[in-house]
Amino acid sequence: MTKGMFKNSRLLFLSIVKREKIQSVFWLIGFTFFTVIVPVALNELYPTQQDRDAFAETMENPAMIAMAGKADLSNYTIGIMTAHQMLLFTAILVGIMSIFLVTRNTRGSEEDGRLELISSLPVGRLANLHATSLAVIAVNFILAIVISVSLSSLKIATVDFPGSLLYGTSLAATGIFFASIAALFAQITVTSRGANSYGIAVLLFSYLIRAIGDVSNETVSAISPLGWLTKTEVYGENNWWPVILLFLSATIVFLFASYLNVRRDHQSGLLKVKSGKRHASKFLRTPVGLVVRLQRTAIISWAIGMLILGASYGSVLGDLESFFEGSDILQQFLINNENYSLVEQFLPMLAFVLAIIAAIPPIQMMLRLLGEEKKNRMEHLLGRAVSRQRLFLTYFIAAIINAYIMLSLSAIGLWSLGALSIAGGWSFSTVYGATIIYFPAIVVLVAITSLLIGWLPKYSQLIWLIVIYTFIVVYLGGLLQLPDWVERLTPFGYVPELPIEEVNYWLQFLLVITACMITFISIIGYRKRDIQS
Repeated sequence: MTKGMFKNSRLLFLSIVKREKIQSVFWLIGFTFFTVIVPVALNELYPTQQDRDAFAETMENPAMIAMAGKADLSNYTIGIMTAHQMLLFTAILVGIMSIFLVTRNTRGSEEDGRLELISSLPVGRLANLHATSLAVIAVNFILAIVISVSLSSLKIATVDFPGSLLYGTSLAATGIFFASIAALFAQITVTSRGANSYGIAVLLFSYLIRAIGDVSNETVSAISPLGWLTKTEVYGENNWWPVILLFLSATIVFLFASYLNVRRDHQSGLLKVKSGKRHASKFLRTPVGLVVRLQRTAIISWAIGMLILGASYGSVLGDLESFFEGSDILQQFLINNENYSLVEQFLPMLAFVLAIIAAIPPIQMMLRLLGEEKKNRMEHLLGRAVSRQRLFLTYFIAAIINAYIMLSLSAIGLWSLGALSIAGGWSFSTVYGATIIYFPAIVVLVAITSLLIGWLPKYSQLIWLIVIYTFIVVYLGGLLQLPDWVERLTPFGYVPELPIEEVNYWLQFLLVITACMITFISIIGYRKRDIQS
């Protein structure tokens, strides 16, 4: 590779920064805000080491280890507690942000025709990929600096600067690693949609491998990049070798992606595209048929992932009863309703985590409407006997069906192995009910996505900040003892914790009505505004 292959990378880097600055700022603000408030709240809620030790005992069970990873529970300080509760999940979100940033500016630019125009100018063959790599590295390192400084400035004894620096750098290393994975798939696939799907699939697979390994065999966990992340032991041993390993792996993958970028033709990928039929079927010639066909790979990938994720959680539930049996401290800490078993009391948390992950694919599907519009593909459909309203509703209905499928598959996976691991079995209706009750809330999130598409298309990515907010306030709401109104700002705050709580059907009906009203307003905006070109 000669120097000429990187010609004018700096100018392309500045162009990418200009395009991505607004979205990146929102991501950075969201990550920093939710990271900083956690140790502050924990320091107030668990002021003594005795309080923290009691909480640590609740974390030392297979289900929580599978969910949040391992930690030094014998020395459960505020710093270690913060890293244990936040680092892994924040790293996953940073990985998603980095994947989206890379695919938008590599394969996405290629699909839009922007890269073809750039290639006609005096730029190197690797200039765009190099500029994108620099942009994603810059965003992640800014994130590392901001979070490191913010955490260390809290003046909490165990949240010191060395640990905070490792915390922020670990997030940056994870983001850069999954950015390199996205860059690799951008060379292999022929669409940004495929690159996104495969990149997120690797991310979810890494989480699953880590969960299985942390519970059963640490050697298995060592295969996963997220498994390396948990070995940092932030605010404890402060191990830097996992971060170095992530950076080295990312460098190797980026170099391989660059090699493939030089080898392949423009607008092509290494995966061969099968020739389609000469004539489309009647179903494919309808808007819904086209949407399903375009989203087919993503739907199948996410469906398999949700089924496996649910099954992985279900496989460790059988150990809960025996783990908590005989521990007075743990039972006083956890048992709020003696009418339900520990597994049933733990079910709402698992159902919520599965639901928040299941919300990602339908939101992505809804956002594809805007993506196709930006690629100038909507004119072909709207120029025919297809109204904007029909096209909009097609994507919306497909998205909510997608949500129902993902929730159902995650519940089936959770029940299937959970029933085998729990003595006496487990009622399918209990598991399915606790999971599917989140369906109206996800429909509201899809409706909010449609509202942004209809009225504020430039700010459509704000939906991901709402998803992050939902996860933080609901997942950590009980831990941080947040007021009810904080959770009520998200539709997930109106979902009962089945089977512990009773269902308020009127409240769920109100969520559905709210989603319908938001969608109606969204359609008005979509019909009135100009289609982007």
